[in-house]
Amino acid sequence: MFATLALVMVVAIVGSLPAARSGIRLPLVLGELLAGIVVGVSGLGWVDPGEPTLDAVAQVGFALVMFVAGTHVPVRDTRLRPALWRGIGRAALVGAVAVPAGIGLARLFDAPHAALFAVLLASSSAALVLPIVDASGIGGREVLPLLVQVAVADTVCIVALPLVIAPPEALRAGLGSIAVIACAAVVFVGLRQLDRTGMQRRVHDVSKDRKLAVELRVSLAVLFGLGALAVWTHVSVMLAGFALGLAVAAVGEPRRLTGQLFAVTEGFFAPVFYIWIGASIDVRVLWEHPSRIGLGLALGAVAVLVHLTPRATGQPVALGALSATQLGIPLAAVAIGLAGGLLSTADAAALVLGALVTIVGAAIAAAAATPRRPDVADP
Repeated sequence: MFATLALVMVVAIVGSLPAARSGIRLPLVLGELLAGIVVGVSGLGWVDPGEPTLDAVAQVGFALVMFVAGTHVPVRDTRLRPALWRGIGRAALVGAVAVPAGIGLARLFDAPHAALFAVLLASSSAALVLPIVDASGIGGREVLPLLVQVAVADTVCIVALPLVIAPPEALRAGLGSIAVIACAAVVFVGLRQLDRTGMQRRVHDVSKDRKLAVELRVSLAVLFGLGALAVWTHVSVMLAGFALGLAVAAVGEPRRLTGQLFAVTEGFFAPVFYIWIGASIDVRVLWEHPSRIGLGLALGAVAVLVHLTPRATGQPVALGALSATQLGIPLAAVAIGLAGGLLSTADAAALVLGALVTIVGAAIAAAAATPRRPDVADP
């Protein structure tokens, strides 16, 4: 176990090197996914994705990644309200265009997954877009509608995914999604009450003085509880993480908790998850099924094109391309599809390839949208 985790962390360090280079800022996850592919079943075979400990840690990482993404949504920002309807409208426009596009791709590549393709094309990744916006310093009046659009698309597609990938289980998955969201709402009410009575502040002060990390422990306990409910009801843990993150963001995340979550997630659990995903995908089957290479490239390219349709409402092209970034939804589809025998290995690899195309597009879009800093002459 320790040897495997040590290897994964070394691979994570190597995979992070492309993101550290100047110029175009490649998302950290891209290097980690590619590193996982190299050391996994597609390449050297050093990492066994079926190892129980690695699988368990990766699932925790997935939930934490979505939890952190949810906490980054500026729910309490008063400037969000004027941008609310624009963001929702753009998400709806993209979703409407994604349906015929998904049907067309399914027919073109003779794949029985039209509804799944539509959800993938309409999805966004708050786990990637929000950190990219923060790190790149992208500003302007169109950023808040973008954040709303991404959050809405992510939430709706998280709920829709289990319904379209396994229609016979749609009722149970739908009820499970409602149960997870309802529990997250209860958590929000409880946190808000603690905040109003001053109890949260008193706990925070005691925790800080005595170095108890109470807020982190409580957050993880609730997250794991929601994750257990999601697993029991056959819903992806990404819904549990994102819903809880939104609940915490709506109340106001303590600054100390923000730092603790960043360290726990980005320092360990997230790299393990991304490398595990990369190691799980056998990209060699794409060479045996060339049509699936075309499918993957088409999924990524069409996703970007679909997300450019809000240009008609005034959204800049770079932000539209950035909103097309996919991660959680394709990875969840691969996990659910392979576990239930609902996707072939070639189709699963095609979904990951499509997500990688959108991530590369996001890096280019972020570089285009990043404000240029004026050169400062040496004194």
